[in-house]
Amino acid sequence: MKDSVEVAVMMSEIGRKAKEAAAELAVAPAETRGAALELAAGAIEASVPTILDANARDMEAARDKGLSKAMLDRLLLDEARISAMAAGLRAVAAQKDPVGEVIADWHRPSGLHIRRVRTPLGVIGVIYESRPNVTADAGALCLKSGNAVILRGGSESFHSSAAIHACLVEGLKSAGLPEAAIQLVPTTDRAAVSEMLTMTGIIDVIVPRGGKGLVGLVQREARVPVFAHLEGIVHVYIDAAADPEKALKVVLNAKTRRPGICGAAECLLIHRDVAGTIGQGVIRALIDAGVEVRTDASLQTIEGTVPAGEDDWGREYLDMKIAAKVVDDIDEAIAHIRRYGSEHTECIVTEDDAAAERFFTRLDSAILMRNASTQFADGGEFGMGAEIGIATGKMHARGPVGAEQLTSFKYLVEGDGTVRS
Repeated sequence: MKDSVEVAVMMSEIGRKAKEAAAELAVAPAETRGAALELAAGAIEASVPTILDANARDMEAARDKGLSKAMLDRLLLDEARISAMAAGLRAVAAQKDPVGEVIADWHRPSGLHIRRVRTPLGVIGVIYESRPNVTADAGALCLKSGNAVILRGGSESFHSSAAIHACLVEGLKSAGLPEAAIQLVPTTDRAAVSEMLTMTGIIDVIVPRGGKGLVGLVQREARVPVFAHLEGIVHVYIDAAADPEKALKVVLNAKTRRPGICGAAECLLIHRDVAGTIGQGVIRALIDAGVEVRTDASLQTIEGTVPAGEDDWGREYLDMKIAAKVVDDIDEAIAHIRRYGSEHTECIVTEDDAAAERFFTRLDSAILMRNASTQFADGGEFGMGAEIGIATGKMHARGPVGAEQLTSFKYLVEGDGTVRS
């Protein structure tokens, strides 16, 4: 562990290198940045044993700490997940390059021709916790969008992230790009996070990816702009016009596929008209799948449920637990979501077009779904190749943050000796 002075000096040097690298990346050809990602993907595939060994060390330490099963799943890497990581890099590389894209252009009566074009943000800081794949996703998306990135992973994934980062650096070197384009903070000292949050003039935006504690800390203390979601308090509402089979499939997948991710369903709302039929069947299936279902009084006659407390509404479990409640109609469901939600992702299960339209219109979460698992709340599933996180704020980036969302824009104005009268 380094003392605060040493960490400050280290972070200052990392920031200096990142700033220099960002200037080079902003003008690097799209083909070169794409090649670096392809080469990094190959390096990951060639380093599977090394990455698995590093992950095994992290997993052992995490078990000793008593991390939950869901959190261990977030941390775990296997050959399939490593292969998916490499595929994600290639998917990002294959996407249309956002840098320099003309968003709009127009002529003015004055004779001016004006273009609005995409430009990199500069240096991005990413602070994340247990998911080591964020190292690859964030590195890839920042490189694709012409940004340098400073990655600060959590202590749980320290060795895994370092092994993945080494592959990204190999890709940069092989493509002739500066190694400092993707830097991993080489310490778990929390002082490094504090330094990043105050690196105005160096870091252009901070992206926190983790639990409520981390994101809340960043939002409170950052002196640089933040793309953040505080929590993934995700709701699924089973409408009176829901198809029973779709409701069962959607809710089970939304909760149980990977309960530790931010797109996992945390609260089930059921229209009173179908609570004793569809609702009961869905809750029974959840319990049979090993989910602890915490219900309001209306649903406690179902064997195996647990009474819900007030703190169960608006709670992100990130585990095999879900809160369930009966509502009188769609408007009560909407009111509940507005009160307890985090504006991340919500789903309605219904065959009624008018109900779906009301749900979509009256809620303002970053992602709204109909008859689809909330586990699709993911940049890769949106066709972005990967994501750096799900932003729930209202400014600039919202929803899955991909390469395009990591750009700003500038105006290019051309005249012909044009003067203003």
